[in-house]
Amino acid sequence: MFKKVSNFFVALVQKYLPDPFLFAVLLTFIVFIMGITITGQTPMAMVVHWGNGFWNLLAFSMQMVLILVTGYTLANAPVIKRGLTSLASTAASPAKAIMLVSFVAAVASWINWGFGLVVGALLAREVAKTVKKVDYRLLIASAYSGFVVWHGGLSGSIPLNIAGENHLAAEITGGAVPTSLTIFAPFNLVISIAIILLLPVINRAMMPNEQDVVEVDPALLEETESETAAEVQKVYFADKVENSVIISMLTGVMGLAFVVYYFAKSGFQLNLNIVNFTFLFVGILLHGTPRRFLNAVANAVKGSAGIIIQFPFYAGIMGMMVGPNPENLSLAQVISNWFVSISNQTTFPLFTFLSAGIVNFFVPSGGGQWAVQGPIMMPAGAELGVSAAKTAMSIAWGDAWTNMVQPFWALPALGIAGLGARDIMGYCIVVMLVTGVITGLGLMFL
Repeated sequence: MFKKVSNFFVALVQKYLPDPFLFAVLLTFIVFIMGITITGQTPMAMVVHWGNGFWNLLAFSMQMVLILVTGYTLANAPVIKRGLTSLASTAASPAKAIMLVSFVAAVASWINWGFGLVVGALLAREVAKTVKKVDYRLLIASAYSGFVVWHGGLSGSIPLNIAGENHLAAEITGGAVPTSLTIFAPFNLVISIAIILLLPVINRAMMPNEQDVVEVDPALLEETESETAAEVQKVYFADKVENSVIISMLTGVMGLAFVVYYFAKSGFQLNLNIVNFTFLFVGILLHGTPRRFLNAVANAVKGSAGIIIQFPFYAGIMGMMVGPNPENLSLAQVISNWFVSISNQTTFPLFTFLSAGIVNFFVPSGGGQWAVQGPIMMPAGAELGVSAAKTAMSIAWGDAWTNMVQPFWALPALGIAGLGARDIMGYCIVVMLVTGVITGLGLMFL
């Protein structure tokens, strides 16, 4: 059954899903029209919201570019490549390859979402080099599918936000909501573990028939490091500096000294900045010389074009979603309020999850979505007798859930893999449907 369903969605996506950039442009027009018709705002007001929000994700965009570049560069260091090759060699068949990548990506994403995005895609590339007759599209989709659990894990922005004293719903919750009630709550752990264990099975079940397998030429995945004559001969002072092991070692050790200091002071608190910092300086260290490191960076940067050009459009979409009309009502609030109006104590977590999944299409940022939905859903949940922790995690899981069909988050993985969104999204739709059922039922009844 899974194979037939996945074949249907793969064919559907191939025909109708545009390039991720055009997807962002179409979403822009859709939200523009919805803002005019639903919230009664003028076209000029929506244009102003769009323009004001357009550059609000610049810092985050750079972080995402660096996740791709530093992760990709680190993976091409000789010792890391050998490690990935060794792990990939444990997959002796296409089925085992799909299951291995799915499981590793899900566990890595639960630990840290940025780490999971990179590790899953890099492992998938390495597996594609060693395992014959494995469908490369499904392999990369399996790597990305692990991202569906990130917001229920250790780097979930919403549970980490409300674990502090001064979060935006502090008056409702009476202060901090500890992670023992969110990330480590039994209901959340059951949902997380169930999805992590089922993802390999789901993705394996979608494997195409042998005659329909789309393989990738392993030679296309090999990076060629172009060594200059100067690197070989080391004639001039500049050449010697560029190929100096000492400079790389000193720079790498200095960076790692800060990493050790950070974790000693802050504990195991991963965020994008420390992940990028660690990848960067470990990469400098393991490549051996500045020239080899810079050659690897040059190869890595090629996949970052989508992030650079598309993220501002999503920032503009977010601006229109949260931009208020004269009655101080935004489009995101209208969607959230409607789901609240049809909820009761039992169904509220489910409808919160579904509403967050819809809003996530247009506000694909955990922090941004919490700012939009938290002030609406948290008091509504309290009025219905739903715990603050359950309400917050329902928003968090909804935010992660529809990422499976939102190209915004897939761009780093696609850049590493060298694929387009339409190559993997058909498989991701099936993952979204199955994990949506698991998560929705878990939030309602656990």
